[in-house]
Amino acid sequence: MRVADLHADVICKMLEHPGSKWGSADSAERFDVTPDRLQQGGIELQVFPIFLPDTIPGDPESLFRAAELFWSEILTVKGMKLIRRAGDIELALQEGKIAALLSLEGVEGLRGNMWALRLLYRLGLRLLGPTWNHANWACDGALEPRGAGFTKAGRQLVTECESLGILIDVSHLSDRGFWDLAECAGRPFFASHSNARSIKDHPRNLTDAQIQAIISAQGIIGLTFVPWFVIAPEPATIDDVLRHVEHVCALGGAEHIAFGSDFDGISRHVQGLEHPGKYPDLAEALLRRYPEQLVKGFLGETAIRFLTKNLPN
Repeated sequence: MRVADLHADVICKMLEHPGSKWGSADSAERFDVTPDRLQQGGIELQVFPIFLPDTIPGDPESLFRAAELFWSEILTVKGMKLIRRAGDIELALQEGKIAALLSLEGVEGLRGNMWALRLLYRLGLRLLGPTWNHANWACDGALEPRGAGFTKAGRQLVTECESLGILIDVSHLSDRGFWDLAECAGRPFFASHSNARSIKDHPRNLTDAQIQAIISAQGIIGLTFVPWFVIAPEPATIDDVLRHVEHVCALGGAEHIAFGSDFDGISRHVQGLEHPGKYPDLAEALLRRYPEQLVKGFLGETAIRFLTKNLPN
């Protein structure tokens, strides 16, 4: 089965550990996601977000250094193919390569400069989450106490992204920010790595109304393997992840489910989902509950269809 993963923080981990080589023989000692594990898990499309850790200056130069790591450390690995346009995905699948998409998680480093956004677009940026958990110049995040939405500059950012063909990711937005985006968005939007708040009450998870809004906007929901977004108390299991799948299906979202692991962005894991090589175990668990065609959609075909339809031609 084709597997697509909408969020893995490989680039952030490289920024935190300068000199670490993603494609090296010992990369499994540092990374959850490795080229071998992507092959093992059947991943055919992987999103690599740029996220600047606190130890890195939040400025355009840092963003471009991160983008350079994507080019020099990820795209140079045999079997990886950069995705710029919708047609590139099908080419990657035909060639037996892994489709690699560049995303941006938090626009702090842009510092409001649209020239920097446009240059990142030229380097392959196609997905963008306006903020992380806190506030920045564009909007508030899910853990920002004041819970505000988008600023004027943030709305201009959305307009610029839609003009370029960059898809907006609502994971990490405040509730107010989510509804601001839903109101002003002219194109489908999506959540790369969020679960159902009705199952696990966490501000990073989506309410039922938000899930239904994404469905109505023809977006997708990347359910995530962050244990504390899955269940409390931990440990979380694959069966606990499936409760979120079941809930989104009950809301009419069976054709909008995908996965965004957050591998390499977490220090604890769902039992049985410690790295992408474990995706076949998730597939087996899904097949015990759902028809094969639906499981194919969950694992990758829905995400691939969404991106093929909405990325630039």
